[in-house]
Amino acid sequence: MDKGKALSIVLEAIKEINSEDGAVGANVEAETALVGTDAVLDSMALVQLCLVLEDRASDIGFDFDWTSDAAMSKSKGMYGSVEALADEFYSQYSDGNS
Repeated sequence: MDKGKALSIVLEAIKEINSEDGAVGANVEAETALVGTDAVLDSMALVQLCLVLEDRASDIGFDFDWTSDAAMSKSKGMYGSVEALADEFYSQYSDGNS
């Protein structure tokens, strides 16, 4: 997996969650905010996104840990944008597969 694939995985997961919540049509891009006033997901949907990413990571063969102390310490940056979350997803993949 490369960073582009990680971004695709996160974007697909967000679109899946948005369609389940009835928010179909939300324009989600790499720069889209995940937290703050311009966020496309509410807090429950953000948790749901992380659970979906855990499942996708498991399918790929690694553990995506968004609940550890290390993840929580960088959570503001990690959830700042779709791209930042994808970067963290890729980083954890790389750490587990190096």
